[in-house]
Amino acid sequence: MSLNNSDIRSQSKQIVYNVYKFLKELSSKPDVTADFFKQAQIRTGEACGLSERTVRRICSEAKNSEDKPDESKSVLSFKSPRKDYKRAKIVSELDDFDSDVVRRTVHEFYDRGEYPTANLILNDLKQKINYSGCLRSVRNLLKNLKFSYKKCNDGRKFLMERNDIVALRCKFLREICTLRKVKDDRPIVYIDETWVNQNHSRSLIWQNERSTEGLKVPTGKGGRLIVCHAGCARYGFIQGSKLVFRSNTGNTADYHSQMNAEIFQKWFIELLNNLEEPNGQCVISLQVGRKYPKSNWKKADVQKWLTEKYIEFNPFETIPELHQKIKALIPRGKQYLLDQIALENGHEVIRLPPYHCQYNPIELIWAQVKSQVAKKNNTFKMVDIERLTHEALDAVTKRDWEKCVRHAEQLQELDNQKEILRDALMEPIILTILPDDSDASDEESDAEELE
Repeated sequence: MSLNNSDIRSQSKQIVYNVYKFLKELSSKPDVTADFFKQAQIRTGEACGLSERTVRRICSEAKNSEDKPDESKSVLSFKSPRKDYKRAKIVSELDDFDSDVVRRTVHEFYDRGEYPTANLILNDLKQKINYSGCLRSVRNLLKNLKFSYKKCNDGRKFLMERNDIVALRCKFLREICTLRKVKDDRPIVYIDETWVNQNHSRSLIWQNERSTEGLKVPTGKGGRLIVCHAGCARYGFIQGSKLVFRSNTGNTADYHSQMNAEIFQKWFIELLNNLEEPNGQCVISLQVGRKYPKSNWKKADVQKWLTEKYIEFNPFETIPELHQKIKALIPRGKQYLLDQIALENGHEVIRLPPYHCQYNPIELIWAQVKSQVAKKNNTFKMVDIERLTHEALDAVTKRDWEKCVRHAEQLQELDNQKEILRDALMEPIILTILPDDSDASDEESDAEELE
């Protein structure tokens, strides 16, 4: 019979108590006159390698158990020291839609002229999305969304979104809203990729009190389908642009590892050929350019890269010194190969900002497709998942696209107006928001939020 940690700790205490009783009995015998055994708790601690306080607590538990005997147990009952302890669950990974709720919650505090803290954000998230995480989970989540704690001119610290993310969002909103303002008649084609898991099914169903009915969903996520498509309000899905294939990677945590630049570039060029109008406009998000050494590269690999690029360096230079040489070579403006390809074919590209899926109406289309797959998935086989995915994609109508695009455009217009107002509001507060600013530690954040 196997024992859990709680049973082992209880038995250990029982042994300690038995040692104590043995020494206590020795001290009461007439032939033992030494005072050594009279201090039984101290001697027990010395014999077992424990403190006197620990032995005293164990003895107290044993006496309480003796006062309330349990006939069903042959040994005394001891309480495990951490048996009732429940560690707070870290919930810092949310889907794109819930992450958008978090971002908007932070912005709402600024719109109201209030300082957002992790505690206030946590209370709002519990009401909006029934968030189950703790305070530390919220901080991890905010860091994942590229928020950080910054100092303002009065010395206080407050939550601030990373400057480059804000700049990309403002640039996108200004460009996309200007197109509608000048009544540009070109169709705006949104593209994106997603995935469908083999065991994808509905998370909630009606069941009896014993939960004995319903489908038996296999454990895990199973295999994975990669889906890439494009569409707009004028035509719906672009004909001939559907791409569905099975992921053959063992790392199902990152489906992007299968959608590499070569596959995407080939698909993108086919998409441009399938556009019904020569002046179509695409909104894309992909960077293809020169590969530079990353911070986790080994020194030998960095030196090899510099040698191949005919860049002089001293063999005695350290890794930080070599990275400074590389940093000077990186162009300040990112260059995208697909932007040039689209321009050569008469199309314009407006890039969606990262971490802002709410501006892309195809995200709502993905939700509709996955919902249809979940309703009909009862075999949990890849061949059936592939068939259901194709059927769900083909079932999306032009009317569905019109509704989703209308919703996304409303968010774009609303946020564009907020950015203009927020810029005027935040200007007198911020001293600097350089990317090199260091984030506040958790201890600093805790102290600041208690003020």
